[in-house]
Amino acid sequence: MNVKKTWFSAGQILLTLIVVVVAALVLWRIVNYYMFSPWTRDGRVRADVIQVAPDVGGLITRVDVADNQQVKQGQVLFVIDQARYALALRLAEATLEQRKATLAQAKREYARNLALGNLVAAETLEESRTRVDQGEAAAADAQVQVDTARLNLQRTTIVSPVDGYLNDRAPRVGEYVTAGRAVVAVVDMHSFRVDGYFEETRLHGIQIGQPVEITVMGETRALRGHVQSIVAAIEDRDRQAAPNLLPNVNPAFSWVRLAQRIPVRVALDEVPADFRMIAGRTATVAVRTEANNDRQASHANHASGAVASQPATGASAPAASQAAGASQ
Repeated sequence: MNVKKTWFSAGQILLTLIVVVVAALVLWRIVNYYMFSPWTRDGRVRADVIQVAPDVGGLITRVDVADNQQVKQGQVLFVIDQARYALALRLAEATLEQRKATLAQAKREYARNLALGNLVAAETLEESRTRVDQGEAAAADAQVQVDTARLNLQRTTIVSPVDGYLNDRAPRVGEYVTAGRAVVAVVDMHSFRVDGYFEETRLHGIQIGQPVEITVMGETRALRGHVQSIVAAIEDRDRQAAPNLLPNVNPAFSWVRLAQRIPVRVALDEVPADFRMIAGRTATVAVRTEANNDRQASHANHASGAVASQPATGASAPAASQAAGASQ
């Protein structure tokens, strides 16, 4: 009886030790994953936004787009009143013709004086030559005015600079726009990317070119990408610029230090055609390190070996693919 109790007590102790060791290993894996593994839930889908501003001012007379519409590069967005700029072009062309006529008269006078030879004083010949030079300069200036007026007339038609999507408000007919002030924004559809804000304690496992898995909130399919760049500097909140160019450091120091967030840019490699890309969406970014790749490869090999040992049936193939996807 005592022997049985002894074996029972030893078994309990051994089982307790096994449970403690397994729990410690699991706890270490959890701590290592959540504290040091290169992944973050603080990710955002980003894109370049081009603010379209007219080069000339005036009333909008025509709008060819609607809110949130997809546009192509070079597509007409809206047109500014062209009447004033057409009149300016006609005035510049009339001025050019006038100066060309004056130049032609100066050239004829210079040719006659030159043909008369010694009958014309040298001073008179020089003055006629000067009038020709002045006429040529005036005609060139008028040509520049014509080109400028023609350019302004062309700039009354505002086109999309890139392929993309309009913002949520297109301009309206009758609005007055000024030169240099943005009227509409276009999201460049070819510039979508993901920025992951990693804690500085997780940067040791991140290298340029590493594969990345992105899970956008609300989507069931993960996106594939790679690390494109890591920011070289972030703002120092404890130091401010001083007028005398000397360092102005905050004298108050908090002993509780939180890890800074470092932006890491991820370029997208695979995006499904029906995936809804919207700049600003929240994403979870996980960098696939060599250890993760080896572990996933071993899981995939194990899963493929298990599938190969089973008979190939129509029902087992989807199950095997789901198992492989779950292991990744």
